[in-house]
Amino acid sequence: MRLPVKKHLPLAALTFLAACGGGARPSDAAQAQPVRGGPSADYPMVIGAPYTVDGVTYTPTDTMNSDAVGHAVVGTDGGNAVSAAHRTLPLPSYVEVTSIETGKTILVRVERRGPLSGKGLIELSPGATAQLGMLGAASDSVRVRRVNPVEQDRALLRMGQPAPARMDTPKSLLAVLGRKLDLQEGVVRNAPVIEPSPPPAPAPSPAPVKDGKAKLKPTVKPASKPAPKPTPVPATAAVPAPAPAPAPAPASPTKPAAHGKFLVQVGAFSNRDNARSAAAKIGGSVSAVGKLWRVRMGPFAGEAEAKAALVKAKAAGYSDARIQRAD
Repeated sequence: MRLPVKKHLPLAALTFLAACGGGARPSDAAQAQPVRGGPSADYPMVIGAPYTVDGVTYTPTDTMNSDAVGHAVVGTDGGNAVSAAHRTLPLPSYVEVTSIETGKTILVRVERRGPLSGKGLIELSPGATAQLGMLGAASDSVRVRRVNPVEQDRALLRMGQPAPARMDTPKSLLAVLGRKLDLQEGVVRNAPVIEPSPPPAPAPSPAPVKDGKAKLKPTVKPASKPAPKPTPVPATAAVPAPAPAPAPAPASPTKPAAHGKFLVQVGAFSNRDNARSAAAKIGGSVSAVGKLWRVRMGPFAGEAEAKAALVKAKAAGYSDARIQRAD
């Protein structure tokens, strides 16, 4: 009885194993394929060759500490996914985009080359535009900083979902980023100003005290000498004397207007036409300082007049205007 079993059992076993093996191959092959959107989708990164946009040549590089300010433009590619196009960063890579206007910061996946026209620093997808709060805006001043986020945030962006928003950037840092962007684009909104210092108190006359009583006597003598002179002279010389006296009197008030102590520093501009436009708007004057055109109001004889001019400048939109002492 054992001989038939030994002969036929291997054949049945081989038949069963062959049937099972043939059904397992498709599923094993499917599991061996990389999952779409998994971590392997971030590698290998593509750098690419140099290319030219609007006459400017860009060379893509793998710069880990890339940190720049510029303008974000609204694109049409990417749909609702939070993605972007950049001219030099590797594809793909991840960046934090901060609105210099609001301080809001989001995580974005760079997947494309662009913008393919204009001077924009980065082109955001409609989904990234909505998360950053740029709805209805053609562009926004932004900071773009390359980061290395955790895998959970990478996975969300790969699946087309937004990652959690980052902490808002403080206003003090936004002001620094705004000035950096202004200098980068050749726009100087305000030149350094000098805060007005109180005018020095006039020295009474310490010199005569040092010399002792010898100089105190001559100060008393001239006071006694002019006193008797006006009494005999008023009958004859008093009439011609007052005529020349009023002549210098009106000249004195005009001098402070031309040589006042205070000025209102409105700002400095790299473009002379912009400076002239600002000066005409507030009734100021334009002067060249190096490569810049400075706009100022005044000079004013008193601090009260300077403060009134300062209010006028700020009401015209120049919120950083300052009062300073005249040169």
